[in-house]
Amino acid sequence: MVNETEARSGSGYFLLVVLLILQLASGSAIFFLPGFIKIAAILAAILIFICWFGFYMVQPNQGKVLQLFGQYAGTDRTNGLRWANPLYSKQSVSLRVRNFESGRLKVNDANGNPIEIAAVIVWKVVDTAEAVFEVDDYENYVTIQSEAALRNLATTYPYEHDAEDERLSLRSDSNVIAQKLKNEVQDRLQKAGVDVLEARLSHLAYAPEIAQAMLQRQQASAVLAARKIIVQGAVGMVSDALEQLTALDVVELDAERKAAMVSNLLVVLCGDQQAKPVINTGTIYS
Repeated sequence: MVNETEARSGSGYFLLVVLLILQLASGSAIFFLPGFIKIAAILAAILIFICWFGFYMVQPNQGKVLQLFGQYAGTDRTNGLRWANPLYSKQSVSLRVRNFESGRLKVNDANGNPIEIAAVIVWKVVDTAEAVFEVDDYENYVTIQSEAALRNLATTYPYEHDAEDERLSLRSDSNVIAQKLKNEVQDRLQKAGVDVLEARLSHLAYAPEIAQAMLQRQQASAVLAARKIIVQGAVGMVSDALEQLTALDVVELDAERKAAMVSNLLVVLCGDQQAKPVINTGTIYS
């Protein structure tokens, strides 16, 4: 594994002045000096001219990966005009923070339901040597591995869970799922010299072919939950009513009359429509 090291380079501004002076001096020597000295001046002028190819520019949040005939020579992160061996090849690597948004992937969740899922990955290069030499194309590597991690995450957890299900769900536990996605993407991109800053789901929905059925299921679950709360409240109110009637000795009720009162109260309290009273001119026994 190749790790990033600092490249040996010099200030381009200083060497610009030095090379300019030497170039003028060697040119003057070629015209004014005689014989064998002129040959040496020509060789010096050629050498100085080659040195001009050693200049390069490093922008903010950018690194220059230097190589000498295929051998890694270091990375220069110093901003401004720089100079290094003119035989070095120089490759720019951006160190800026970048966003990658995956396309909408269609996968099956842990329960086998087809869903559509997408994510946004925020990342940056932290080791230029690993990014350049450990993988073939680090930007394409980030794209493929992020989508692979997202697919694996979607198949590990259900879209949503029932009340008795203790598993994490993609819909209800978004913060925990986002952290797990970040950790999995980071593990896959570690060898490429990439640091994942944030990972979050940007789209989550059932696939169109089952979306309507799942919506009806969610509505039915909501109705059942509401009914359960209504019944619990109604039973409590009926119990309180019977206890107060008995305590205040308002009326003496036998078991059959209590059952009739409980039935009537539950119908009134749990019914969807407004109750319509019925006047009873007799008794419950006739």
